[in-house]
Amino acid sequence: MSDIEIAQRADKKPIIDLISNSLGISRDHLVPYGHYKTKLSLDYIQSIESNTEGKLILVTAMSPTPAGEGKTTTSVGLSDALNRIGKKTIVCLREPSLGPCFGIKGGAAGGGYAQVVPMEDINLHFTGDFHAIGAAHNLLAAMLDNHIHHGNALDIDPRLIQFKRVVDMNDRALRHVVLALGGTKNGHPREGAFDITVASEVMAIFCLATSLEDLKERLGRIVVAYTRQDREPITAAHLKAQGAMAALLRDAISPNVVQTLENNLAFVHGGPFANIAHGCNSLISTKTALKLADYVVTEAGFGADLGAEKFIDIKCRMGNLSPLAAVLVSTVRALKYHGGGDVKNLNHEDLNALEAGLPNLERHMSNITEHYGLPCVVCVNHFAHDTDTEIAFLKKRIAALGGRAIVARHWADGGAGAVDLAKAVSEVVDGNGNKHRYVYKSDARLWDKITAVATAIYCASEVIATDEVRRQLQKWDAVYGKLPVCIAKTQMSFSEDPKLRGAPSGHSITITEVRLSAGAGFIVAIAGNMMTMPGLPKTPAAESIDVDEGGRILGLF
Repeated sequence: MSDIEIAQRADKKPIIDLISNSLGISRDHLVPYGHYKTKLSLDYIQSIESNTEGKLILVTAMSPTPAGEGKTTTSVGLSDALNRIGKKTIVCLREPSLGPCFGIKGGAAGGGYAQVVPMEDINLHFTGDFHAIGAAHNLLAAMLDNHIHHGNALDIDPRLIQFKRVVDMNDRALRHVVLALGGTKNGHPREGAFDITVASEVMAIFCLATSLEDLKERLGRIVVAYTRQDREPITAAHLKAQGAMAALLRDAISPNVVQTLENNLAFVHGGPFANIAHGCNSLISTKTALKLADYVVTEAGFGADLGAEKFIDIKCRMGNLSPLAAVLVSTVRALKYHGGGDVKNLNHEDLNALEAGLPNLERHMSNITEHYGLPCVVCVNHFAHDTDTEIAFLKKRIAALGGRAIVARHWADGGAGAVDLAKAVSEVVDGNGNKHRYVYKSDARLWDKITAVATAIYCASEVIATDEVRRQLQKWDAVYGKLPVCIAKTQMSFSEDPKLRGAPSGHSITITEVRLSAGAGFIVAIAGNMMTMPGLPKTPAAESIDVDEGGRILGLF
């Protein structure tokens, strides 16, 4: 059966009953969205602040390929397996974006028998969080243009407006637009652009805020433009927009709780991309889960060079989180692809391609252990066409590298297929008393932080930027110098070239643009031609999605 067919046949339990029975939380603290989705009240979250925290496990992956790796599927399968072996576990995931859902990637609720449900709801509108984030973002954009239209008392320079509009859809036609055409009643014409909602600073703020008060304060710090004369920053607070923005996000900031196919709890909340944003679910949901469970499994988007680095250097730094282990997801198919294999032939045994692709996995393992300071367990996510010879070869090679590889079959068998992985991970977590490491220090210069990530994690030999970019970073050093950096780079390669597979080294990373996210609390550095508004492929997934006469969603994967 397809993922959606499996999900639609799931034996789901009413979420209110499931939470009440498993965690003892009163129904008064739950805000249901139908039978199988609920939000957890902020009042309850505040009431458990003194609880002892559980143990945090990060799930990351090798560099993504068209063959797929299954990071979310592994997160769900591992969580179910940990519960099977008696570890009270909650999985914390990101909410899917409609852009990739209708584009090339498809949904993001896991797969096979390791999914979170209701799958269709989670992948489509869910509880409306993304709509609220987009509305809050675009309200600020509208208030900015409205201020200029009605006299521009703040002396904003329209040429120095930094704030784009957003929409939660892949739409290349919106990358560059002209606004306010049609006469004076429509405002002052200017060039503009759209980003996808998951790249919005409001999304980043939403995922890093620790309370409603913190959310509003961060929203007020968003820099939207600069003045004509002194180039002074204009913020959302100057436009008196943060209150209304927070009002739109009041309900959204409460974490969403759903369940896995095996009726274990899952927090699914927030969803910035890891290639163009910081790639982690909300801090508030992760910290809440840690107060409620013995183990918390969370994922960071794309490969360990992107999602895991940002998880460590941004989310853990800001949220005072201490992960105890990393699970590195790999597949035989993906390794053969990185070894030069044709995507059409990855189901055929090819030990030469497998061996040639191993440096990609080795690089990620090295980064996790040496630069992030975490013990690493390699999960070989099993596919039906993997041969025993390939699996044995892979396990032997990973062991020779000093790693531990566990074959997991959670896609086919659910939590039962990941019990060996769960046992290995729990052994590592329970035996680790060490503190993780950051890639750079907070007091390093912004340029040095970018260089540290590029050289240590991407194995680049140099970082290139225009004089304008360098001057901007130097100017920000005085006020924003302690902020972490968030590098927007292709997820497909350690380099900025998505076609460069394996484990390239000695390449250049070119920083083409830098953006200040003062509210979120980091500096975005765009590498190469990375775009913050994706486009749809020639044959988008949307062409296969439908709804039958009974209202049942079809074709979603």
